[in-house]
Amino acid sequence: MPTNFTEAEREAFLADKHIGVLSVAATDGRPPASVPIWYGYSPGGNIRINTVASRRKARLIEQAGAVTLVVQREELPYQYVIVEGTVVDVTKPSPDDVRETIAVRYLGEEGGREYMRSMDGDQTVLFTIRPDRWLTADFSADV
Repeated sequence: MPTNFTEAEREAFLADKHIGVLSVAATDGRPPASVPIWYGYSPGGNIRINTVASRRKARLIEQAGAVTLVVQREELPYQYVIVEGTVVDVTKPSPDDVRETIAVRYLGEEGGREYMRSMDGDQTVLFTIRPDRWLTADFSADV
């Protein structure tokens, strides 16, 4: 039977490096868009998501103003954090330092900087999302 994370545990879990799955409502008659995504987060703060401004997910996030982010551990013990949040800021273009911080988090120093160079010229957008509701599960006791 899963238990819930404490506030500190859920924030630490979200701050760890995981690929998230972002879901946002669609307005074109299609189901909600759900996409794997890199994100930035520090305990007690907001979630930051950087993407190319012309992508469908960027347009949908701006229209909806709210998202769901699912972050999970895919090996035993299974754990997850689900965050429902409100977009509180949209910055175009994304600040280079924030983009680089997120890229380095996932690819390391060298890979992150190379990724940044590969995106030169892309129009980007940074979404800042305030966590409003949290759902968590920790199956550690079941293992």
